[in-house]
Amino acid sequence: MRKLIFLVLIVLFAAYAGWAERRPVTHYLSDLRSQVAFSQGVPSGRGNLLGIQPELFTPDYQSVERLRLKLAAYLEKARSEGLLGPRTVVVFPEHIGTWLLVTGEKPEVYRAERLDEAMEWMIASNPLKLARGWLGAKGEDRMADALLRMKSVDMAHDYQTLFGGLAREFGVTVVAGSIVLPSPRIDDGVLVSGNGRLFNVSLVFGSDGLPIGKPQRKVFLSDTEKRFIRAGNADDLQVLSTPAGRLGVLIGADSWHADSYAALSAGKAEIVAVPASHGRNDGGDWNRLELNGGLGESGAQAGMAVFLRGRLWDLRNDGRGLVATQAGQQQATDEAGARLINLWL
Repeated sequence: MRKLIFLVLIVLFAAYAGWAERRPVTHYLSDLRSQVAFSQGVPSGRGNLLGIQPELFTPDYQSVERLRLKLAAYLEKARSEGLLGPRTVVVFPEHIGTWLLVTGEKPEVYRAERLDEAMEWMIASNPLKLARGWLGAKGEDRMADALLRMKSVDMAHDYQTLFGGLAREFGVTVVAGSIVLPSPRIDDGVLVSGNGRLFNVSLVFGSDGLPIGKPQRKVFLSDTEKRFIRAGNADDLQVLSTPAGRLGVLIGADSWHADSYAALSAGKAEIVAVPASHGRNDGGDWNRLELNGGLGESGAQAGMAVFLRGRLWDLRNDGRGLVATQAGQQQATDEAGARLINLWL
């Protein structure tokens, strides 16, 4: 009887292991279309800020190549409109890299209606990886920490491959939105995840596809983020030299706070890029980017905020991108679909 039970357990374990390892790629017809929401100013030879507001859905993250195809289509559209050049700085939205967490997972993850259901499928199909992530988890929300930690090595590699590759392919500077990784750093030009606390970071890639500066940590976190992400320090905010001028990057709510702009002022920032998320109902906060507020205090002459659009499980994203200059502020309309916003410097 014991032998029979043992054999049954072996068969069940083998069946589970086989199921957990299978990762078939399902067919998905992705909408590659985009529209220019507005283009402000005229070419002056100084370059431009180009905001990409992608419309992304859960299946877009099934593979890195599928996501690359969509983002590259947006850049091809920009090129056809005459909006790409060697002095172009392309800005992607906050957390566009974080969702690389779900790349290469089982079809059930992408079919799930809700995010919590998708995470349950990930937990069930990654037992060993999750166990390692759980042992290293340090946040209050230990499960969220463990899930992000368990795939951090692959996520860091995919993030650099994707956005560094796009920067090199199109010959532009790319502000690669943001990604949540454990204590990330740059080693010999390669983004590497560490073993410490999770940080929401943004990385800038030059037209050679290599990182410029170090991973910049988000400073001002939401209550949800604080449960598993560690805040950075405003004194560590960087100002980077790009072909379009000295660039400061503020992730999301960092653009609402005077300390952020003081750091950019100290670094003599000329332009500000804000990879952002959400934004539908917080227009008052996003108006803080206006030049007579924080942007002017930084000494910068122009800024841009871009948002993710579309739907990932039960999470709807529909923020409206905006630009700010000495002449004032302009915001994109609330129409559906991927949108490009351009500001000539």
